[in-house]
Amino acid sequence: MKVTYYLEVISSWCYWAEPAWAELKQRYAGKVEFGWKIALMPSEAYPASQTQCQWFYRRSGAIMRSPFLLNSGWFESELKPYLAPNFVAEAAKDFNVTDDCVRLAIANAALRDGRKVGRWEEAAAVAASAARLDVTALLKKAKSPEIEARARATTAEFDALQVTQRPTFLLENNIGDRAVFSGLVVAAPLVAAIDAMLNDAAAYASHAAHFGPPPAN
Repeated sequence: MKVTYYLEVISSWCYWAEPAWAELKQRYAGKVEFGWKIALMPSEAYPASQTQCQWFYRRSGAIMRSPFLLNSGWFESELKPYLAPNFVAEAAKDFNVTDDCVRLAIANAALRDGRKVGRWEEAAAVAASAARLDVTALLKKAKSPEIEARARATTAEFDALQVTQRPTFLLENNIGDRAVFSGLVVAAPLVAAIDAMLNDAAAYASHAAHFGPPPAN
């Protein structure tokens, strides 16, 4: 079974979903394949101003019962869309950093510390420090056509799901079942769906062991 997490690196709702993502990875370690993909937000999906951004953060923080307020200091309206943090996180994969550490470092730098990660040099510096990478090589890779093409391809995958909210989780098992959860940031509904899909796959495997493949006619 596979779970794919479509995200925008500095999305506040993706930030709130990270504890659920970590819980799922721990709970199903060795049973489920986990991976994340970039789903770029269009310019109009970003706040119009830093004041509006802060208002959104007060709303989401209150909804999530957070003991802290997210930091809107990263916001620079002229940079929309924010390609640098997403392309840098994607580029780190080419340096064998395929876990969550780089994108989480960038998200924390922006949403907790207010660092201007919309700027290429800042995003690359945060990422390189988190993963002990050469910042010059990482920045060059992040600005390459190859990385942009990958990020836009995974964004097209996200769009094909006909959803608009980030985070989105796509669940797939080996018997063709699929489930899409868009905008949810807690683990419980995902756990229920994963358990059901694993059980169904196990049932099919048991049946195949007892009866083999279906008759030809």
